[in-house]
Amino acid sequence: MDTVAAEVRRRELSPARYAKLALASAISLYLIVLTGAAVRLTGSGLACESWPGCQEGAFFPAVNEHSTIEFGNRVMALFPIALSLAAWFLAFRTHGLSRWVRWLAGVTFLGTIAQAPLGLLTIRLDLHPLMVATHFLLALVVLATATVVAVEAWGNAHGRRPSPAPRWLRLLGLLLAAACGVLVVTGTLSTAAGPHPGDSAEIERFWNLLDAVHIHVRATAVFGISFLILLVWLYRNRDRAGVLAPGAGILLGLLLVQMLVGELQWRNQLPWWLVLIHVALAALVWAWTVALVAALWRTPRTLIR
Repeated sequence: MDTVAAEVRRRELSPARYAKLALASAISLYLIVLTGAAVRLTGSGLACESWPGCQEGAFFPAVNEHSTIEFGNRVMALFPIALSLAAWFLAFRTHGLSRWVRWLAGVTFLGTIAQAPLGLLTIRLDLHPLMVATHFLLALVVLATATVVAVEAWGNAHGRRPSPAPRWLRLLGLLLAAACGVLVVTGTLSTAAGPHPGDSAEIERFWNLLDAVHIHVRATAVFGISFLILLVWLYRNRDRAGVLAPGAGILLGLLLVQMLVGELQWRNQLPWWLVLIHVALAALVWAWTVALVAALWRTPRTLIR
């Protein structure tokens, strides 16, 4: 029996190592959002005519700025695929993880691998805005699931404490995450309706930019009110809020920077590099909001280790 127990322990991955793997998977999924946005905003979406290679008869791109950006995004996609697969497989070899966390890691991998055929379909449909938006939103969905897995893995490795938040505040957190999701969707519609079609050619739009921005601003109000209530409660209960207080403070800082960048890009007619910064911050706000809400329900004992 001792020999069997020793063999089981040898095959297991330590919770601390799995937490690092889950975090690396989430970070890679964040970075692929940025490289995908760079493809779109630099007009490189149709620079590679073939798939998975770049050119007919040549796997690698010719010396060309746009084709290099597009092909670089494809190469970058290998990292989240490999890391999310490892996170799924090794979740079953990590002690302490709940069954739902293991299956959520599987959903993350399947969603990540689904991006490949979806990306091919997007190219075949000449970057139809609806396909581009779907491609981007799926990337944010798997970023969210990977973030939840990372929070769970962190708590499993470094300990949890009972949530200091009352039930009504935890439910408000779900509303906060939903409002942030609406913000992401309407922000994506705004980009889809804006001046960056993803290719150097003119592409027909399916949404009016002013209408998209109008809805986006309204969604911002819902998110802001929900977050303000959360901030007030955490400030008044900061002596027992634990990791939730600094977590919310970081989110507040991200939001302030995001608002500044959003105003700058609008006043400067949406230059692509400023829009890319805006997208990067939006994806980070989304991931951090999901992490904060997950921590509201299952609170890690520490934020850093």
